[in-house]
Amino acid sequence: MRRPARLRPLLALALAALSSACDYRRGALDPISPEALTISILWWVFFWTALFVFTGVLVALAFALYRGRSRGKSSDARAELTPDAALERRTERAVTLASAVSVVILASLLVASVFSGRAIFRAPQAPFHAKVIAHQWWWEIHYQGKTASDIVITANELHLPAGIPVDLELQSADVIHSLWLPNLHGKRDLIPSHTNHLVLRPTRPGRYDGHCAEFCGLQHARMELPVTVEPPEVFSRWLTQQRLPAAVPAAADARRGAELFTRGPCVLCHNVVGTEASATAGPDLTHVASRPFLAAGALQISPLNMRTWLTDPQAFKPGAQMPPTGLPPGELDDVVAYLETLR
Repeated sequence: MRRPARLRPLLALALAALSSACDYRRGALDPISPEALTISILWWVFFWTALFVFTGVLVALAFALYRGRSRGKSSDARAELTPDAALERRTERAVTLASAVSVVILASLLVASVFSGRAIFRAPQAPFHAKVIAHQWWWEIHYQGKTASDIVITANELHLPAGIPVDLELQSADVIHSLWLPNLHGKRDLIPSHTNHLVLRPTRPGRYDGHCAEFCGLQHARMELPVTVEPPEVFSRWLTQQRLPAAVPAAADARRGAELFTRGPCVLCHNVVGTEASATAGPDLTHVASRPFLAAGALQISPLNMRTWLTDPQAFKPGAQMPPTGLPPGELDDVVAYLETLR
């Protein structure tokens, strides 16, 4: 009766593995760029090679156990102590062959890894440029334009045009971070006082995940960067909309919220284009209500979650730089109503 109980941890582990395998399309095994395809091919080469070696080791072990059991049944114990010259030669040849095969396999994997690494960073010139600045624990994105007025600053979401290479300039504002967009490319570090570059060439529209892949402090696990790849014309419309200043709210509660926002502590950290708020310590909020998440993936965007976040950010992201607003419930509702207009 104890066997089923003992098997439960193994069954749970198997189910977890199967569930993660079913979700592989959200990761590196569903490539949407030439660089990600190269990484995916290399992964499969390593996988099938490891499976081949593992199977070979199991077969050799099973054969050795079988031969050892057969020899153990021999009635002449003294004969077992006498070396068999032919068996010794066969064993020596088998070990030599296995060692040679191991060297060839390891060397081949090394060569494949080096060539793949060179290939994924041999990208063409990109006609479009953007800057990604990592903070503890959120992302700041600058979309470059022909003039200063064309520059778009947003936060915690990355939009890319399908079929057009984009050169990302990677910087860090505090500690070492690492940008990982599994469907698009490998990991690339963002290092303080140093600039890295990453050229992305997305080929398929859709929504994909991005992460910080370098431990960067208490909220490293909640530093998501969702990626939206869209047709070039859709991306151009989105970029044009992002250049617009914040709309003047029409509803009375939103107008009161705008007044509270621009006269309260919010302006010490945040920028809203078209208003008196122009700080850069925190994420730009000009179009915050159009984003999928709050606080770099900590909460999905919604009026309720906005209110909850403003009430006590530390309850959802301990260590975050944002303090509680300290506003009474009525004023808090007005600020949320205003933030809802920022689309």
